[in-house]
Amino acid sequence: MQRECDSQAHFGYRSVSESEKTRLVGEVFSSVAERYDLMNDLMSFGLHRVWKSFAVKQSGLRKGDRVLDVAAGSGDLSIRFAGRVGESGEIVLTDINPDMLELGRQNMVNHGHLGNVRYVLADAESLPFENCRFDCVSISFGLRNITRKELALQSMRRVLKPGGRLMVLEFSDPTSPQLKRLYDQYSFRVIPRIGQWVASDEPSYRYLVESIRRHPDQLSLKSMMENAGLDSVRIHNLAGGIVALHTATRYS
Repeated sequence: MQRECDSQAHFGYRSVSESEKTRLVGEVFSSVAERYDLMNDLMSFGLHRVWKSFAVKQSGLRKGDRVLDVAAGSGDLSIRFAGRVGESGEIVLTDINPDMLELGRQNMVNHGHLGNVRYVLADAESLPFENCRFDCVSISFGLRNITRKELALQSMRRVLKPGGRLMVLEFSDPTSPQLKRLYDQYSFRVIPRIGQWVASDEPSYRYLVESIRRHPDQLSLKSMMENAGLDSVRIHNLAGGIVALHTATRYS
């Protein structure tokens, strides 16, 4: 059912209704699920693995902690988290897309993570968990695809324990004009072609490139996180700001 008074949202450079964006993003990720990890390696030259490892190091996780991985995708962050929290901890993967959630489940099982892992089909805007449950909540390269980011940030804060940490790893705004020009050329000229050659799906990867340009820059996202009630928001620019890790704490 369409939301009442369905507002407008961006699907890449197109303006669509909020409910239409949710449907279109779902179609994109169903389309790319099979080649998701391969395409990530090709598009980033493998650097996405370095960025995710850096995020895990910033998590502060310890044995026995509970972690929520929102928009978990193929589960590559969750695999790393599992090594931190051990068998006494808990890992919960969520995704709004059943194909991506199944991909994450398969990868977790292949890495031997079974008993302390759960998989929940869920919308990040209204996470189905009790208040103050998790020591850490993460979202990696997923926030830009969410229709109402403010609601998602509020929802993620709600399920954090006081003292818990939220981490948002996302493409962002290069800090150098020269790097920005090179990055734009690579993004618009090369990435869609790789998507066509490897996944036979240029439109989905053109959307992904456009969605990055529509995403808030580092300072704008910091303000959004503060407005959601998060504290001590820090920005870690990676690869010259092409990617940024935002970390924040819930104090109360």
